[in-house]
Amino acid sequence: MNGEPFGQIEVERKYAVGPGFTMPDLSGVPAVASVTGPRTYHLTAIYFDTPGFHLATARITLRRRTGGTDAGWHLKLPAGAARREVHAPLGAGTEAVPSELAGLVSDVSAGQPLRPIARLATARTVRHLVDAAGGVLAEVADDQVTGSLPGPGEATWRESSAWREVEVELAAGTPDLLDAAGQLLLAAGAQPSPAASKLSQLLTAAGTLPREAG
Repeated sequence: MNGEPFGQIEVERKYAVGPGFTMPDLSGVPAVASVTGPRTYHLTAIYFDTPGFHLATARITLRRRTGGTDAGWHLKLPAGAARREVHAPLGAGTEAVPSELAGLVSDVSAGQPLRPIARLATARTVRHLVDAAGGVLAEVADDQVTGSLPGPGEATWRESSAWREVEVELAAGTPDLLDAAGQLLLAAGAQPSPAASKLSQLLTAAGTLPREAG
């Protein structure tokens, strides 16, 4: 990618769960003093890529999200075992990719246009794992996801698949916390997610993701 992007490193674990999954008590995770009560947000994210899925092939995601606490443009770039996330604010009702984000992937997009390729609507129920001082160690998100692909008409979408998953994203906690929380989720019936991202899960299920990107 061009330049050295500024952003935050995202360290998370993803789990596939069934419709009847019950979130286990995570208050016993080491260093966790309490778990905040659940709060639900409704998010809509439009994902952008080239016609040949150059970004998805390179394990890059670019989306415009509305709703929740982090509305805006999000670009996620590979960073070893984690990902680097770069943000840009929402424009005044425009769907155009911000030039600063388009520039960061210009060598990957190879001059191809970036256009909407998918829409994910998510009902996200969030809990925070906090320490004795009230600091957030990790965020646990229980997501009900509906994925849609571009429809036959301009700016139309057709529902393609739906699923439920749980994400545990590290904040001020250590990787040991992710391991301990993951053990509790697995014991409650969760399974490691088969997909690296929601977008790849949608595109793989639809048979549109290039084989090398799956």
